[in-house]
Amino acid sequence: MGDHSIIDLMLMASPIVQLVMAILVFMSISAWAIALAKSHQMRKAKRWMTEFETIFWDSEDLGQLYRQAAQKDPAELKGLERLFEAGFQEFVRLKNQGVQDANDLMSASHRAMKIALGRETERLEHRLSYLATVGSSAPYIGLFGTVIGVIHAFQALGDSPSMTLAAIAPGIAEALLATGMGLFAAIPAVIYYNSLTNRADRLLSEYEHFAEEFLAILQRQAHAS
Repeated sequence: MGDHSIIDLMLMASPIVQLVMAILVFMSISAWAIALAKSHQMRKAKRWMTEFETIFWDSEDLGQLYRQAAQKDPAELKGLERLFEAGFQEFVRLKNQGVQDANDLMSASHRAMKIALGRETERLEHRLSYLATVGSSAPYIGLFGTVIGVIHAFQALGDSPSMTLAAIAPGIAEALLATGMGLFAAIPAVIYYNSLTNRADRLLSEYEHFAEEFLAILQRQAHAS
C-alpha cells in the first residue's frame, strides 16, 4: 500500500466511495474557482471605489460629473458611480418637475441610492453562499465515504481467513482518503468565505458612508435653491 499514489487509491476505491470523491473534487475545484473570481472582483471594486472617490471630491461641478456618468452605458457604471448616478438622477428629475421641498428631494435620492446599494450588495455577495455550502457540507460528504470505507474494511476482515493488516488496508485507506478530501474541500472554502464576506462588508460600509456624505451635499444644494 505504501507505493500507491492518491490517484491509485482513488481508482482502487469502491464505486460508492469513488462517487463521493468525485463529488468532493468537483466541490473543491468549483469552490476554488469561485473564491479566486470573487477575490479578483473585490480587488477591482476597491480600486474603482478609490478612483471614483478621488474624482468625486476633486470635482468642482457635480452636475458635470453626473452628465458624464449618465452618458455611459449602465453596464459601464461601477460601484460608487452607480450610487452617485442613481441619487443625483432622482434629485435632478424631481427638481425638473418643480419639487422644491428639501425633505422630498432627500427622501427620493436616499431611496434611489438605497436601491442601488442593494444591487451592489447582490453583486458583491453573489455566489459567496456556495462557499459556505461547501464548507459546511463537504466534511459530512467525506464522512459518508469514510463510513463506507470502514464498512468495506470490516467486510474484508470477515472474509479473510487471517486477521492481517493487508486485508483491511484498502478499506481503511479509502475511508481516510474520503475524510481528507472532505476536509481539503471544506477548509479553504470556509477561509475564503469568511475573508470575502468581511471584505464585502467593509466595501458596503464605505459605500454607505459615501451615500451619507453625498446626501449631505445634496441637502445643502436643495436648501440653497
